[in-house]
Amino acid sequence: MTIPAIDAPGGAYRERTIDPRRTALLSIDMQNAEWSPAALARARAGDPAVAGKRELMERIERVLIPNQRRLQAAARRAGIEVVYTVIESLTQDGRDRSLDHKISRIHHPKGSWEAGIIPAVAPEGDEIVIPKTSSGIFNSTNVEYVLRNLGIEFLVVYGIYTDQCVESAVRDAADRGFLVTQVEDCCAAETEANHRRSIAAMGGHYGRVRSTAETIAEIERLSGR
Repeated sequence: MTIPAIDAPGGAYRERTIDPRRTALLSIDMQNAEWSPAALARARAGDPAVAGKRELMERIERVLIPNQRRLQAAARRAGIEVVYTVIESLTQDGRDRSLDHKISRIHHPKGSWEAGIIPAVAPEGDEIVIPKTSSGIFNSTNVEYVLRNLGIEFLVVYGIYTDQCVESAVRDAADRGFLVTQVEDCCAAETEANHRRSIAAMGGHYGRVRSTAETIAEIERLSGR
């Protein structure tokens, strides 16, 4: 049996435009542990503890923060939900973390500065923040339950790292029946090469890939804002 709308040539169903009334932005791990002005200054000064993250932090400052601010502002004007996830343990000692995070020594205690969202792209009002202790938000939180309660069918996903937590969110959201748009220039990986490989793997397979400008234009056109 074929379903014409879904089986249309060129992946037309996956390329459907969003419906602003049923769309949410999903921000992945844009938190203080990954970027701050002080950490970037240390990386630029050659501090060996963070020197390997300079490329990532430069892109966060130069590209991600400005683009995400514009995207989030457009979404809010259109009445689109902006949802966040951060890596944050439910406890101070991290005993609730996933095995992988324990092995990887990833732990940001509940309520810590490291778990906080970068102020320039932080939530406004009562926007939802969902803590996680795994790469994939759909694997270790109630995010799907929350999104279904909000009536969401379309997800606009962005954040860090492109090839890790963002990619996990894109794949898992697609598997759960959401139509996903990944905003390429709102994402970053440790290297540009890693970022490009992940974007190439996601586009046309698990969702659409768009730029910030294209996504904002679509939101404004469809919402009349």
